[in-house]
Amino acid sequence: MTILIASSVVRGSQQGESHGGVYLVDTQHNTFEQVLDWNTQSIDWQGRGWDRGLRGIAFDGEQIFMAASNELFVYSPDFRLLASYRNPFLMHAHEIAVHERQLYLTSTGFDSVLGFDLDRRQFCFGMHVQRVGGAFQARLFDPMGSRGPAASNDLHINSVFCNGDGMYISGLKTASLLRYHGGRLKRWASLPRGVHNARPLGDGVVYNHTDVNQVCWQLRERRLSLPVPQFEPESLTHTGVDELRIARPGFGRGLCVLNNNLIATGCSPSTVAVHDLEQQETLSVTTLTRDVRNAIHGLEPWPF
Repeated sequence: MTILIASSVVRGSQQGESHGGVYLVDTQHNTFEQVLDWNTQSIDWQGRGWDRGLRGIAFDGEQIFMAASNELFVYSPDFRLLASYRNPFLMHAHEIAVHERQLYLTSTGFDSVLGFDLDRRQFCFGMHVQRVGGAFQARLFDPMGSRGPAASNDLHINSVFCNGDGMYISGLKTASLLRYHGGRLKRWASLPRGVHNARPLGDGVVYNHTDVNQVCWQLRERRLSLPVPQFEPESLTHTGVDELRIARPGFGRGLCVLNNNLIATGCSPSTVAVHDLEQQETLSVTTLTRDVRNAIHGLEPWPF
């Protein structure tokens, strides 16, 4: 068990209310501390999550990087804001990841992945993902120029993970985990639709199968799954908000790997669970709120 950092998005919140926050979660003692409250007024009010809340989380040395919908924020370990960066091709950001000296962000609103140079502190890489027939194509562009892709959300690219073997990308509508390596983008593994947070783990792929309220580890010859935590309807609050604008109970999103067997995942209302994949057992469940609008987004081990 370990301390985790989690970000949340409050869907369906009203102007003047909190739109999410950042929490340190002690999964051993099932306790938590809110360290940031996201209540900015400069957001887009067009339904569902959109500009609300903080999303992906990554680290570089003594700095914490967190993505909002269209801005990358940098915080100190005591959550002082150090800097922020915008780019015209960053829209509805989801997960982010650091590899070597670059930070990669999913720009869901452009079906793209952006790269941010951690040393020069500027955007340096852009890749637009398209489905052409039965294959996927990557078109590179300069995120600091004006000739990038038009806004689109055909694939809902929501997850990026990098290691020495390449960059792995997936989305709600890709039905695949894609790998970008050697200048080529290819299908690395088949997935169901409706997936968040897909990434390689061992000989398979681990992901939140959000559409069916499960956490899955898909191996070559078998598929292991666990249900996300469930709640009695009468225990939830703010259920009267238009259902199209809120995260339903059990909406699974947010995942990090703790070791070869243990992962942590998030769901709504904001809850963090630790699962043992080999033993097919949920080891701990920490619920931060019963407000059904409040959904976990980013989730990472706390390194400080």
